[in-house]
Amino acid sequence: MKSLQETNIPGVYEIEMFHLADDRGVFVKPYHKNTLEKWGLESEFRESFYSINQKGVVRGMHFQNPPDDHAKLIYCSSGKLVDIILDIRVGSPTYGKFAQVELSGDNYKAVYLPKGVAHGFCVLEDNTCMVYLTSTVHSPQNDAGVLWNSFGCNWPVENPINSDRDKNFPSLANLKSPFNY
Repeated sequence: MKSLQETNIPGVYEIEMFHLADDRGVFVKPYHKNTLEKWGLESEFRESFYSINQKGVVRGMHFQNPPDDHAKLIYCSSGKLVDIILDIRVGSPTYGKFAQVELSGDNYKAVYLPKGVAHGFCVLEDNTCMVYLTSTVHSPQNDAGVLWNSFGCNWPVENPINSDRDKNFPSLANLKSPFNY
């Protein structure tokens, strides 16, 4: 992990991952516990998973309710997407605002998300792989979300492919957020 830059949402960071390239290819280190600790970020992750997505897919906006809420470290290992992070922490100066970060297999960026933000993304290329590390194990009973098109984001796709689940989340205006800033 080479550098850390805070986005417009407090506690959400864009990270340049350590990487080396030569005539053989590229070596990338997306996670380094000591560096995250040095930066004062959560460094203990309990679960890792990935999704492979087709162009035009919009996933989100997802979060987990307490006590299973979690911090995330996310990155794209192949393909390209626009990552969207929505602040849903009551009392935050950026409540209801969102950050956007382009992630790709070629730009060696990751995003750190603290507890209290909702996460989603829009896929720009077929076979895009999104990787997640989470500080808690997934809890289906505490899985929640915000309607993807209810907070003013101009998604970079005309006819998104969404799951029925994602289409039925409450709008931001109707969200009873369990998070405080």
